[in-house]
Amino acid sequence: MTLIADINILNRKDIRKLSLDDLKAWLVEQGEKPFRAKQVYEWLWKHSAQSFAEMNNVSLALREKLEQHFTINAVQVATQQLSSDGTIKSAFKLYDSNVVEGVLIPHDERKTACVSSQVGCSLTCKFCATGYMDRVRNLDAAEIYDQVVRINEQSLKQYGQPLTNIVYMGMGEPLLNYVNVMKSIERITAHDGLGMAARRITVSTAGIAKLIKKMADDGVKANLALSLHAANDEKRNQIMPINETNSLEALTEALKYYHQVTGRKVTYEYIVFNNFNDTLQDAEELLQFSKIIPCKINLIEYNPIEKADYQNTDEDRWQDFIYYLADRGVQVNVRRSRGKDIDAACGQLAVKEKATA
Repeated sequence: MTLIADINILNRKDIRKLSLDDLKAWLVEQGEKPFRAKQVYEWLWKHSAQSFAEMNNVSLALREKLEQHFTINAVQVATQQLSSDGTIKSAFKLYDSNVVEGVLIPHDERKTACVSSQVGCSLTCKFCATGYMDRVRNLDAAEIYDQVVRINEQSLKQYGQPLTNIVYMGMGEPLLNYVNVMKSIERITAHDGLGMAARRITVSTAGIAKLIKKMADDGVKANLALSLHAANDEKRNQIMPINETNSLEALTEALKYYHQVTGRKVTYEYIVFNNFNDTLQDAEELLQFSKIIPCKINLIEYNPIEKADYQNTDEDRWQDFIYYLADRGVQVNVRRSRGKDIDAACGQLAVKEKATA
């Protein structure tokens, strides 16, 4: 009997994979009133219920029926690390025992959640810990959503403030999980979801040209960021193999299309590596790339990882690079490394958590 019960549990579908219409149709089929669908749906998304037992305005009989047919594969915090600078990094355990990461980054009035979109990654960027992992699977929309919920809980507990921003900049390439990422954004911004403004959400991509165009065609309201890190193909090919099939020329075309359709600026993310992309010639190439469409540039301090030889540029070069761009009218934001005393680089904590599981 125990084996049969376990098999039944594994075969139950996560109820959050149902749309509101699907849920309504199922409930009517079960002899329930259609309005029950909205009640259940709000418990799942607006109230982030982790069990059917929490749905206290739903009859016990219906809760038992839901329990028999469905499950809620809620994401749980397996471990978390608190940095001396206030950053909180979490390893999230999924229903199938896979692990992904999320980070709460506090800064003045902003509280930003950095969330993952895949278990592992297929892009093999040479400076990223996740790039040395295999891609296991895509996260579904609810798993991405749950990371935001858990990080918001951490923000409220630690700082007494809710999240203000979300970046899809954790493990995985968001645009290679396009459907689930966009579904998660729809739920995060929905009035019966978390109700966050789309302008507070940024999707960061290593650069998938055709999917950047698709974001424009689909009218995605979230912001777009491109992980650039080099503004010439030779250097970008060395650290980001995706550039071999999505060259700067292809990305230029896609970005122009994106801006033409949406009228929106993009953000370029640029880690300044020592003796690799930190010369004034590199800054000049970045300056020229910044002229393609309206943009801002985030210059990012690197969190080194064991498997890669890359290091931060020295402070003098860093300052020269910043001033070169700023003096020429480029909007530059400096992003200093956070969580240096914890497993802060993307992928580090997930690898450690998986190893000890």
